[in-house]
Amino acid sequence: MAISSVAHCTDRLFKVLVIGDVSVGKSSIILRYVNKRFNETYKASIGVDFALKTIEWDAKTLVRLQFWDIGGQERFRKMSRVYYKGAMGAVVVFDITNSSTLEAASEWKRDLDSKVCLASGRPVPAVLLANKCDIPGRDGGVASSLDRFCEDNCFAGWLECSAKDNINIDEAGAFLVQQMMLCDTGLLHEERRWDRITVSPAPGESDSQSLCCWRTGV
Repeated sequence: MAISSVAHCTDRLFKVLVIGDVSVGKSSIILRYVNKRFNETYKASIGVDFALKTIEWDAKTLVRLQFWDIGGQERFRKMSRVYYKGAMGAVVVFDITNSSTLEAASEWKRDLDSKVCLASGRPVPAVLLANKCDIPGRDGGVASSLDRFCEDNCFAGWLECSAKDNINIDEAGAFLVQQMMLCDTGLLHEERRWDRITVSPAPGESDSQSLCCWRTGV
Protein backbone atom coordinates (compact mmCIF):
# COMPACT_ATOMS: atom_id res chain seq x y z
CA MET A 1 0.00 0.00 0.00
CA ALA A 2 1.38 3.39 -0.92
CA ILE A 3 1.82 5.92 1.83
CA SER A 4 -0.56 8.33 0.09
CA SER A 5 -3.38 5.78 0.30
CA VAL A 6 -3.33 5.54 4.07
CA ALA A 7 -6.45 7.25 5.42
CA HIS A 8 -7.14 8.36 8.97
CA CYS A 9 -3.73 7.19 10.08
CA THR A 10 -1.73 7.95 13.18
CA ASP A 11 1.38 9.98 12.39
CA ARG A 12 4.32 9.57 14.76
CA LEU A 13 7.55 11.53 14.67
CA PHE A 14 10.69 10.13 16.32
CA LYS A 15 13.99 11.92 16.71
CA VAL A 16 16.79 9.36 16.36
CA LEU A 17 20.41 10.05 17.31
CA VAL A 18 23.19 8.33 15.37
CA ILE A 19 26.37 8.41 17.42
CA GLY A 20 29.80 6.80 17.59
CA ASP A 21 33.43 7.53 16.84
CA VAL A 22 34.80 9.08 13.65
CA SER A 23 34.95 6.82 10.57
CA VAL A 24 32.76 4.01 11.91
CA GLY A 25 30.19 4.55 9.13
CA LYS A 26 27.35 6.50 10.75
CA SER A 27 26.63 8.67 7.71
CA SER A 28 26.91 5.69 5.36
CA ILE A 29 24.35 3.74 7.38
CA ILE A 30 21.92 6.66 7.25
CA LEU A 31 22.49 7.13 3.51
CA ARG A 32 21.86 3.44 2.88
CA TYR A 33 18.74 3.32 5.07
CA VAL A 34 17.16 6.56 3.87
CA ASN A 35 18.28 6.77 0.23
CA LYS A 36 19.29 3.17 -0.56
CA ARG A 37 22.74 4.33 -1.66
CA PHE A 38 26.37 3.95 -0.63
CA ASN A 39 29.05 6.54 -1.29
CA GLU A 40 32.63 5.26 -1.55
CA THR A 41 33.95 8.76 -0.86
CA TYR A 42 34.28 9.35 2.88
CA LYS A 43 33.47 12.74 4.31
CA ALA A 44 33.39 13.26 8.07
CA SER A 45 30.27 14.89 9.50
CA ILE A 46 30.91 18.33 10.96
CA GLY A 47 28.60 19.08 13.86
CA VAL A 48 25.25 17.54 12.97
CA ASP A 49 23.75 16.35 9.68
CA PHE A 50 20.06 15.58 9.29
CA ALA A 51 18.01 13.08 7.31
CA LEU A 52 14.32 12.22 7.18
CA LYS A 53 12.59 8.96 6.40
CA THR A 54 8.87 8.15 6.39
CA ILE A 55 7.69 4.55 6.63
CA GLU A 56 4.29 2.90 6.75
CA TRP A 57 4.55 0.93 9.97
CA ASP A 58 1.14 -0.67 9.57
CA ALA A 59 -2.14 0.07 7.78
CA LYS A 60 -2.97 2.86 10.23
CA THR A 61 0.40 4.20 11.30
CA LEU A 62 2.96 6.39 9.59
CA VAL A 63 6.31 6.76 11.30
CA ARG A 64 8.52 9.74 10.50
CA LEU A 65 12.14 9.35 11.52
CA GLN A 66 14.33 12.39 11.97
CA PHE A 67 17.96 11.27 12.08
CA TRP A 68 20.57 13.41 13.79
CA ASP A 69 23.97 12.31 12.54
CA ILE A 70 26.36 13.68 15.16
CA GLY A 71 30.03 14.17 14.36
CA GLY A 72 32.29 11.79 16.25
CA GLN A 73 34.98 14.33 17.08
CA GLU A 74 35.49 14.99 20.79
CA ARG A 75 34.58 18.68 20.50
CA PHE A 76 31.07 17.82 19.34
CA ARG A 77 30.51 15.46 22.26
CA LYS A 78 30.82 18.47 24.57
CA MET A 79 27.72 19.92 22.87
CA SER A 80 25.78 16.66 22.99
CA ARG A 81 23.25 17.79 25.61
CA VAL A 82 21.84 20.25 23.07
CA TYR A 83 21.88 17.66 20.27
CA TYR A 84 20.30 14.90 22.38
CA LYS A 85 17.31 16.92 23.62
CA GLY A 86 14.00 15.35 22.63
CA ALA A 87 15.48 12.13 21.26
CA MET A 88 13.27 9.03 21.33
CA GLY A 89 15.87 6.51 20.17
CA ALA A 90 19.50 6.09 19.25
CA VAL A 91 21.82 4.11 17.02
CA VAL A 92 25.34 3.65 18.37
CA VAL A 93 27.78 2.54 15.69
CA PHE A 94 31.21 0.97 15.95
CA ASP A 95 33.65 -0.52 13.43
CA ILE A 96 33.82 -4.28 13.95
CA THR A 97 37.39 -4.26 12.58
CA ASN A 98 38.54 -1.72 15.20
CA SER A 99 38.06 -2.79 18.82
CA SER A 100 38.82 0.69 20.15
CA THR A 101 35.58 1.95 18.58
CA LEU A 102 33.64 -0.65 20.59
CA GLU A 103 35.19 0.71 23.78
CA ALA A 104 34.18 4.18 22.63
CA ALA A 105 30.62 2.95 22.01
CA SER A 106 30.19 2.32 25.73
CA GLU A 107 31.34 5.88 26.41
CA TRP A 108 28.86 7.25 23.88
CA LYS A 109 26.09 5.20 25.51
CA ARG A 110 26.94 6.48 28.99
CA ASP A 111 26.98 10.03 27.65
CA LEU A 112 23.59 9.44 26.03
CA ASP A 113 22.03 8.01 29.20
CA SER A 114 23.37 10.86 31.32
CA LYS A 115 21.86 13.58 29.14
CA VAL A 116 18.52 12.38 27.81
CA CYS A 117 15.74 10.03 28.88
CA LEU A 118 12.11 9.29 28.09
CA ALA A 119 9.29 11.09 29.87
CA SER A 120 9.01 8.04 32.12
CA GLY A 121 12.61 8.48 33.21
CA ARG A 122 13.72 5.36 31.36
CA PRO A 123 16.73 5.46 28.98
CA VAL A 124 15.87 5.97 25.34
CA PRO A 125 16.04 2.66 23.42
CA ALA A 126 19.37 2.27 21.67
CA VAL A 127 20.60 -0.34 19.20
CA LEU A 128 24.28 -1.16 18.76
CA LEU A 129 25.47 -1.67 15.17
CA ALA A 130 28.71 -3.52 14.41
CA ASN A 131 29.37 -1.95 11.01
CA LYS A 132 31.75 -3.12 8.23
CA CYS A 133 31.02 -6.82 8.65
CA ASP A 134 31.70 -7.14 4.90
CA ILE A 135 35.44 -6.69 5.48
CA PRO A 136 37.30 -10.06 5.43
CA GLY A 137 39.41 -11.13 8.37
CA ARG A 138 37.47 -9.34 11.09
CA ASP A 139 37.85 -10.58 14.65
CA GLY A 140 35.08 -13.07 15.30
CA GLY A 141 35.68 -12.80 19.01
CA VAL A 142 34.21 -9.30 19.03
CA ALA A 143 30.78 -10.50 17.94
CA SER A 144 30.79 -13.29 20.52
CA SER A 145 31.12 -10.74 23.32
CA LEU A 146 28.37 -8.40 22.22
CA ASP A 147 25.47 -10.07 24.04
CA ARG A 148 27.17 -9.37 27.36
CA PHE A 149 28.33 -5.93 26.20
CA CYS A 150 24.74 -4.96 25.38
CA GLU A 151 23.45 -6.23 28.70
CA ASP A 152 26.18 -4.40 30.62
CA ASN A 153 25.51 -1.14 28.76
CA CYS A 154 21.69 -1.39 28.53
CA PHE A 155 21.39 -1.58 24.75
CA ALA A 156 18.09 -2.84 23.33
CA GLY A 157 20.04 -5.15 21.02
CA TRP A 158 22.79 -5.41 18.42
CA LEU A 159 23.36 -6.46 14.85
CA GLU A 160 26.31 -6.92 12.56
CA CYS A 161 25.76 -4.76 9.50
CA SER A 162 27.36 -3.37 6.38
CA ALA A 163 26.33 -0.07 4.86
CA LYS A 164 28.40 -0.94 1.79
CA ASP A 165 26.77 -4.32 1.10
CA ASN A 166 23.38 -3.41 2.61
CA ILE A 167 23.49 -6.10 5.29
CA ASN A 168 20.95 -5.74 8.13
CA ILE A 169 20.42 -2.01 7.61
CA ASP A 170 16.65 -2.23 7.16
CA GLU A 171 16.44 -4.85 9.90
CA ALA A 172 18.21 -2.54 12.34
CA GLY A 173 15.85 0.31 11.46
CA ALA A 174 12.79 -1.89 11.93
CA PHE A 175 14.05 -3.16 15.29
CA LEU A 176 14.69 0.35 16.63
CA VAL A 177 11.30 1.59 15.41
CA GLN A 178 9.66 -1.35 17.17
CA GLN A 179 11.39 -0.44 20.43
CA MET A 180 10.41 3.23 20.11
CA MET A 181 6.82 2.32 19.32
CA LEU A 182 6.64 0.12 22.39
CA CYS A 183 7.95 2.93 24.56
CA ASP A 184 5.69 5.50 22.93
CA THR A 185 2.54 3.45 23.42
CA GLY A 186 3.38 2.33 26.95
CA LEU A 187 3.57 -1.34 26.08
CA LEU A 188 6.81 -2.05 27.93
CA HIS A 189 5.12 -3.87 30.78
CA GLU A 190 6.64 -7.33 30.53
CA GLU A 191 9.59 -8.50 32.56
CA ARG A 192 13.10 -8.16 31.16
CA ARG A 193 13.67 -10.88 28.61
CA TRP A 194 15.69 -11.87 25.56
CA ASP A 195 14.07 -11.54 22.14
CA ARG A 196 15.34 -13.11 18.95
CA ILE A 197 15.23 -11.51 15.54
CA THR A 198 16.27 -13.12 12.27
CA VAL A 199 18.88 -11.19 10.37
CA SER A 200 20.73 -11.63 7.09
CA PRO A 201 23.95 -13.65 7.07
CA ALA A 202 27.26 -11.90 7.17
CA PRO A 203 29.69 -12.69 4.34
CA GLY A 204 30.87 -16.29 4.45
CA GLU A 205 27.84 -17.61 6.33
CA SER A 206 25.48 -19.91 4.46
CA ASP A 207 22.42 -19.64 6.69
CA SER A 208 20.54 -16.78 8.24
CA GLN A 209 21.40 -16.19 11.85
CA SER A 210 19.42 -15.18 14.92
CA LEU A 211 20.98 -12.58 17.15
CA CYS A 212 19.82 -12.16 20.70
CA CYS A 213 18.48 -8.71 21.40
CA TRP A 214 18.21 -7.62 24.99
CA ARG A 215 15.33 -5.43 26.01
CA THR A 216 14.66 -3.92 29.39
CA GLY A 217 11.27 -4.07 30.94
CA VAL A 218 9.78 -1.98 33.73
